[in-house]
Amino acid sequence: MSAITTHVLDTALGRPAEGVPVRLEAVPGGAGSPPQTLGTAATNSDGRVPELGPDHVEAGTYRLVFDTAAYFAATSQTGFFPEVSLTFTVRDPEQHHHVPVLLSPFGYSTYRGS
Repeated sequence: MSAITTHVLDTALGRPAEGVPVRLEAVPGGAGSPPQTLGTAATNSDGRVPELGPDHVEAGTYRLVFDTAAYFAATSQTGFFPEVSLTFTVRDPEQHHHVPVLLSPFGYSTYRGS
């Protein structure tokens, strides 16, 4: 299993958000250094991405980028946020990090899951 996983629930439609393209990036500490893509995938029928990147990550800063414009277009919704970008810190690389998103056309929320 990937060290970092996610899932997306569409709160407007009341179901998992299937087909959301997701990218996992490592964000370097130095100014001007571009992020490194560690994995890409799309959410499955349960809205989950169980395999997104490496099985182990080092302590550091990471970013999940969700292409919500593609999802909203596929579900005939008009969204305000074409992309959701979540940057977070992994302090203990021995722990699993799960970052869910609750999504609607005009808002989103997230939290550290289990």
